[in-house]
This record gives sequence, structure tokens and C-alpha cells, in this order.
Amino acid sequence: MKHLLKLTLVAALILCGSTAFAQKFGYINMDELYSSMPERDSVDIKMQAYANDLQAQSEAIQIEYNQKYEEYQKNVSTYTDAVRQLKEQALVDLSTRFQEFQQTAQRDLNNKNIELMTPVLNRADDAVKKVAKANGFLIVFNSANGSMPYFDEMNMTDVLPLVKKELGIE
Repeated sequence: MKHLLKLTLVAALILCGSTAFAQKFGYINMDELYSSMPERDSVDIKMQAYANDLQAQSEAIQIEYNQKYEEYQKNVSTYTDAVRQLKEQALVDLSTRFQEFQQTAQRDLNNKNIELMTPVLNRADDAVKKVAKANGFLIVFNSANGSMPYFDEMNMTDVLPLVKKELGIE
């Protein structure tokens, strides 16, 4: 009888211990979360305006180059060697300036995107952390980046609905 009581006690401790230390895992598609955030529309509008401004500046440089090139082509036979070389150098300089502008514009566009998206990404990350802590998740995986080739959805929880609720997104 005493032996049976000890076995029952050990079994109860093992059973309770395994449920007490059950680990909850969750997953979320962060790309889907980001795209559903209302701030994303504002970021997209600002990025489009910034890109349009850079495009207009690029087109202005291209127009200037085309005009100077047409003028050069039309009058090249009338130029002295010194003037011809000067005009050619001006075209080369303008072409170089255009290429440098394109590189700088792309870098500026990337930096602007980072500047505008950082607060949105931070807000989403903070909400995921808050939901994970509040719901006792040990780990929340990002299913959007393909780093989870397999996961058992029955033993994991999709926390996207919880995070959307936390952010007030329907």
C-alpha cells in the first residue's frame, strides 16, 4: 500500500510538472501584420511623393543633357577644336553628374523608407512582445520569412489576430 502511494505521488508530480512547464509557441506573419497597419498607407503616400520628387529632378537633368547634346550635334561642325572639346567635356560632366544623382537618389530613397518604416516596425514588434508576454508564449516565430520549413499548427498558435487586436486593427 505504501509503495502504491509513492508511485501515485510520483506519477502525479510528473504529470503536474509536465503541464506546469508546458511551453507555448506561436507564429505570426509579420509581413501581413505590417501591411495591415494603418500607418503603412501614410508611409506609402510619403514614399511615393518622395520618389516622384526624385524622379522629377532626374528628368530635369536628363532634359538638360538631351538639350545640350542636340545643340552639340547640330553645331559640332562649326566648333573650333577648343570649343568642341569644351562642349564634349560639359556633356561628359553632365552625364557623370546624372549617374551620381541616380546613385544618391536610390540611397536617399532607401534611407527615407527606413526613416518612415522604423516607427511602424517598432510599434508592431512592441505589440508582438506585449501579446507574447501576456499570453505566456515562450517564442513567437515569424512565418513570413520562410525560416520555418515545417511547424505543427496544432501545437502552435497564430498570434496575428491577438496582435491586430492589440494594435486596434480589424
